[in-house]
Amino acid sequence: MRILFAGGGTAGHINPALAIAGYVREQEPDAEILYVGAKGGMEERLVPAANFAFQSIVISGFQRKLTVKNIGRNIKTVFRLLGASSGAKKIISDFQPDICVGTGGYVSGPVIRQAMKMGIPAVVHEQNAFPGVTNKMLSKQARCTMLAVEDAKKHLDPQAHCVLTGNPVRQAVIHAQRDASRKALGLDDRPLILSFGGSLGARTINEAVADLLAASGKSGKYQHIHGYGQYGKWMPQLLKDKGLDLSKHPEIQVREYINNMPECLAAADLVICRAGAITLSELQIQGKGAILIPSPNVAENHQYHNAMAMVRRGAAVILEENNLSGKALCEKVEEIFSKPNGAVELGKHAKEMSIRDANQRIYQIIKKIVV
Repeated sequence: MRILFAGGGTAGHINPALAIAGYVREQEPDAEILYVGAKGGMEERLVPAANFAFQSIVISGFQRKLTVKNIGRNIKTVFRLLGASSGAKKIISDFQPDICVGTGGYVSGPVIRQAMKMGIPAVVHEQNAFPGVTNKMLSKQARCTMLAVEDAKKHLDPQAHCVLTGNPVRQAVIHAQRDASRKALGLDDRPLILSFGGSLGARTINEAVADLLAASGKSGKYQHIHGYGQYGKWMPQLLKDKGLDLSKHPEIQVREYINNMPECLAAADLVICRAGAITLSELQIQGKGAILIPSPNVAENHQYHNAMAMVRRGAAVILEENNLSGKALCEKVEEIFSKPNGAVELGKHAKEMSIRDANQRIYQIIKKIVV
């Protein structure tokens, strides 16, 4: 089997493709896999690191905010799209795939569209509750549009053939166990709060969590692990300024990056985080309730829609960034833990949303089409 993947721009489009490709390779070691991404995109680094063949096309996305500078960029994008289509055609002609899989991002548009023009079957995978522009367009002609969340279907063309598959989730997350993880982390019986704002960090989340950590230091009610990210290196000093001496509070761990996320996630009683699609799928797999703070700086506000898919099912509470403060965050935490089994109930509903066999479902769809 020869499979061509296309997707990029953000890790949220790249990692699902790599997860699917990895599963295909496990099932069929002889499968030939090629990943097509944008020249200069992060996929140019991540895909070869995962030991998959990679080729690039020159492509850029349209700027939605209309400024003089962005109008110029959009004109350049139009010309790049023309070149991208011919570049995609050459790559597809040379590779001769049996099927093409698009996982979103502007690079997947010209590649998957060109494949369909050439009569090659194509499927797309949508990670979010609110589909991106590229997948909305491609879903009209794709053999199958694979959804991570049922809520996405109502935003797609009624003629689109949709199947609920879930998001591919790392095996380490699926298999991490609560008791073993808590023991490895040296935790006691107090609730553990896990919080993070992504690998780069989010200033607003760091500032609000700083107040929560300071309050926890005084009350001693919670254990807490927080990742402040690459741009949050000022946070330890802020905690000192708030009177929290971390050396005297081993139950509070503050790090730049959480390298053992599967273990920390399994051990947690409540998670405070953004609402990226893969993060939410991991919460669901582990059955963790959350306070979700959607990023307002993403296309089509899709993190808000992701969060609301969990909120509507009683699996999370939402705290939008324009309402975020240390006081508001502390109140949300206290509200959850003051209810009998408050965090447990959120986690139970999150677990009900989980799809543990997403890779298998996606692989079966691919096999059925190729055969």
